[in-house]
Amino acid sequence: MPREIQVNQMILIGGSGQNAGKTTLAAALIRAWKDRFPLEVLKVTAIHHPETGCKRGGTGCGACTSLGGQAFALEEERNPDSPKDTSRLLQAGAHQVFWLKATYPALEAGFAAFLEKIPRNALIICESNSLRRAVRPGCFVLLLSDGEMKPTAKEVYPLADLVVPWNPDSPNAEALVSRFAIQPNPRQGPPQISLIR
Repeated sequence: MPREIQVNQMILIGGSGQNAGKTTLAAALIRAWKDRFPLEVLKVTAIHHPETGCKRGGTGCGACTSLGGQAFALEEERNPDSPKDTSRLLQAGAHQVFWLKATYPALEAGFAAFLEKIPRNALIICESNSLRRAVRPGCFVLLLSDGEMKPTAKEVYPLADLVVPWNPDSPNAEALVSRFAIQPNPRQGPPQISLIR
């Protein structure tokens, strides 16, 4: 694994498959801390082969073909009223929400571009499995849903600080929030994250 960027003020949320609960947990974290810290949110879509279209088949969401020859694209979500996940995170109270679409080799550069757009003392909540290959967060949570585990989740499973079986019908997002301790930095720097065992 190449050198990792250390980002102690970030909670990275991964999932074993689609609809694993990443956005539900991210929204619960935002609601819990929005009044204490500037909250910046990043959703990452890692793209294997932008020229081949959606890896799930069909036309997909257009993310995989939207790079237009670039290695990455970083878009800020400004509409809190759409049904998209990024809009739901704005509705929850995030200061800013970004969507990074990047080829695997460009994940680090795309993440660096995101860091340039946010305050240095922000608490970061990020949804991604693949970003864990380039970034070491303050805490990496992997949510396990029913069904087969996707390859990116298998790859980063050993790196998870916390692995949680996820049941969308139970109120486990709020219970999970209590597992994190966030301490402000007395020097106006980034907050520090620790996991309550």
